[in-house]
Amino acid sequence: MTAVSENTEAQDEKAQTSRPSDSSCLTTATTSASQPLKSELTSEELMGTGQKFDTLPSYIWDDEDNDEILETRDHDELKDEAPHDQPSWANKIEYLLAQVGFSVGLTTVWRFPYLCFHNGGGSFLIIYILMLFLVGVPLLFLEMAAGQRMRQGSIGVWKVISPWLGGVGYTSFMVCCIVGLYYSVLVAWSLFYLIQSFQSPLPWALCPSLRNSSDSDPECARTASTTYFWYRHVLKATDEVEIGGLPVTHLSVSLFVTWLIICISIIKGPKSSGKMLCVSVFLSYFILFCLLIRSLMLEGAKFGLNSLLAAQAPALYSVEVWRRTGNQLFLSMGHGFGSFTAISSYIPRSNNCVVDAFAVALLNLAASLTAMVFVFAVIGHVATENNDRCYLGNAETVMNLIVAGVLPPEARPPDNLYDEPSSIYSRWFRNLPEQVKSMILPQLSNCNLSEQLKEVMEGPGVAIVAFTDIISVFPGPTFWAIIIFVLLANLGLSTMIGIMQGIITPLQDTFTSLRRHTKLLAVGICVPMFLGSLIFVTPSGSYYMNLLDDYWASLLLFFIVILENVAMAWIYGARRFLADLIIMLGRPMSPIFPIFRWLWSFLSPFVLVVLFINTLIHLSLKSITYLAWDSSISNEVIRTYPSWAKVLLIIFIVIAILPVPAYFLYTLVDVAFPVSMIHSKGPVVLEPEAKGTH
Repeated sequence: MTAVSENTEAQDEKAQTSRPSDSSCLTTATTSASQPLKSELTSEELMGTGQKFDTLPSYIWDDEDNDEILETRDHDELKDEAPHDQPSWANKIEYLLAQVGFSVGLTTVWRFPYLCFHNGGGSFLIIYILMLFLVGVPLLFLEMAAGQRMRQGSIGVWKVISPWLGGVGYTSFMVCCIVGLYYSVLVAWSLFYLIQSFQSPLPWALCPSLRNSSDSDPECARTASTTYFWYRHVLKATDEVEIGGLPVTHLSVSLFVTWLIICISIIKGPKSSGKMLCVSVFLSYFILFCLLIRSLMLEGAKFGLNSLLAAQAPALYSVEVWRRTGNQLFLSMGHGFGSFTAISSYIPRSNNCVVDAFAVALLNLAASLTAMVFVFAVIGHVATENNDRCYLGNAETVMNLIVAGVLPPEARPPDNLYDEPSSIYSRWFRNLPEQVKSMILPQLSNCNLSEQLKEVMEGPGVAIVAFTDIISVFPGPTFWAIIIFVLLANLGLSTMIGIMQGIITPLQDTFTSLRRHTKLLAVGICVPMFLGSLIFVTPSGSYYMNLLDDYWASLLLFFIVILENVAMAWIYGARRFLADLIIMLGRPMSPIFPIFRWLWSFLSPFVLVVLFINTLIHLSLKSITYLAWDSSISNEVIRTYPSWAKVLLIIFIVIAILPVPAYFLYTLVDVAFPVSMIHSKGPVVLEPEAKGTH
C-alpha cells in the first residue's frame, strides 16, 4: 500500500505540471457517499506503477439505473475552465463553424448528386438519411463528446477509453496526414481555376489554336474544350500511371499558396482559424444559396428535379447501393479522422455536444441537398437544351429530304419550331400521316429527354471539369466562374483546417512542450506536408490520388470507426460513458441518451462491420481501375492499375492499421510483466482506509 500511494502522489504531482486532460478515468466509482475507496486507483495512476487494471465495480456495467453513481460523483473534477496553456475557441459560433467547415467539403457538394443519380435517385436519398441519423449522428456525437470530455486529440482520447485499442488514435493521425497530402491538391486545383477565371473569354471555353496557325488543336477538336483544358493544360496528364515526370510548375505554385494559407490560418491556434472560418463557412452557404436560386430559374430545371425525386425501389435492398451510401456518408461527414475530437477539445465541458452533433449533421445534409438540387436543376437544363438541339437537327434533316424530293412537301416542319422546339416538334410529328411517319423515322435521331439526362450525368469523370461545363450554362460565365471556384476553394480550405487540427492537437497532447512553440510547430508540419503533396501534382499524380481516395481512405475510415465504437460501447461501456456525459453537461439525462446507447451497442457496430466486409470484398475480388486520358482518341478511358499499384495500396493499408496491433501488444507486455512480478512476490490486497485517515 505504501509503495502504491507514493507512486500515486508522484503521478499526481507530475499531472499538475502538464496539460490537465482528466483522462485518468472518466467515471470514478464509489461504494457509498460515506465510504470513498482511496485504494481504487485510476488507470493512469496504475500506469505510473507499471500496472493496468480496470478498477470499476461490476455494477457500473449493469443495465439497472444506479443514481448513486451520479450523486456521489466528485463534481470538482468537471470544471469548465481550460488549462492555462490550452487554447480555446473564442465563442460557440466559431467552434460550431469549425465543425461544419470540416464536415462540409468538396465531396459533399459534388459526389453526392452523382451518386444519387446512379444509385436509385430518391432511394439513395432515403438510405442516406436513414444512415445519417441511425449511424452518422451517434458516431459524430461520440467523437465530439470524447474530445470535449478529455480535452485531448484522437491519440490521447482512445488511450484513455481503452488502452488495449489505444493504437486507433495513431491510425486516425496517419489517415489525417495522408488525406491531408492529396486533399490539399484539390484546393490547389480550385485556386488555379479561380485565378484563370479572371479572363474573358474563359480559357477553357474555346479550343486553343495551333502555333503559327488559325486551326484549332486537333486533340481538342475531338473532345470538349473543358475536358481538354483540364487534362492537357492543368494536369498535363500522362496516358498511363506508369509514366512519371516532374511536378507541374503552375500547380506547384498553387499548392504552395494553399499550404501558406493553411499555415497562416492555424499558426495562432483556434482563435486565428476561427475568424477565417466565420467568413469561409458563411460565404460558402451564401454562394450555395445563390447558385440554387439561379439554377431554379433555368428552363428544364423542373425536369431535372423530377428525375431526382424518382425513386427506384430495387436500390433499397441492394447491398452495393448501401455500401456506396455508407462510403459517401463517412467521407462526407468526416468520421474517423479524429478532427471532430480535436476541435471539440478546445470547448468547455459544459457545452451541449448533443445539440452540436445534430446541428453539424443537419447543416451537412442541407449543403448536400442544396448542391444536389442545384446540380440536378442545371443538368435538367442542359439535357433540355440538348434535346431541343436534337429536335432541330431532325427538322433540318426533314427539310433536306424535302428539298431532295424524298419526302412530300406536307412533311415540312412548322416555321415557329425554333420558338419552342420540344412542344411544337412533338405536336407536329403526331399530326403527320402514318405513311409519312414511316418514311421519316429511319432518317431521324431518337430524341429522348431521359436519355439526354443520363448522357449528361455520365458526364466528365472529374468534378472540376463538370463545374466548368455548368458555368457555360449561365449568362456572364466569368462572374459565375469566380463565384463557383471561390465556393470550392472555401470548402476545401475549411476542410483542410479541420484535417490539420487532427494532426496538430494529438502532437501537442503527446509533446506538451510544443504548445509553447505553436508557430514553429505549424511551419514544421506544413513544410513537409507541402513537399510530400508535390507527388500529386506530377503528370501522373492525379492517378495516385484516385488510388488513395477511391480504395484506401474508405476502408481505413470504416476500420477506425468500428474500433472507436467497440472501444466505447463494449470495452469502456456505453452506460458508463453516458453517465460521464450527464455529469459533464450538468443536466439530467436526455430522453435520447438511451437511444444512443442502443445504437452504439448494437445497430452501429452491425452496420459498420457489414459495410467494412463488403468494402473489403469489393477491393479483393474486383480489379482496381482509374479514369485516364487517352491522347490518341482525346477521351477518358478506364484503365486497370498495374499489379505494383495494388501492392502499394496494400502496403499503405497495412502501415495505417499496424499501430492498432502494435499498441495492443505494447499494452499486453506492459501489463503482464509487472503483474507477474507482483504475483511472484505474493498477493497485494487493497483495502479501503478508515474514515478520517489522510
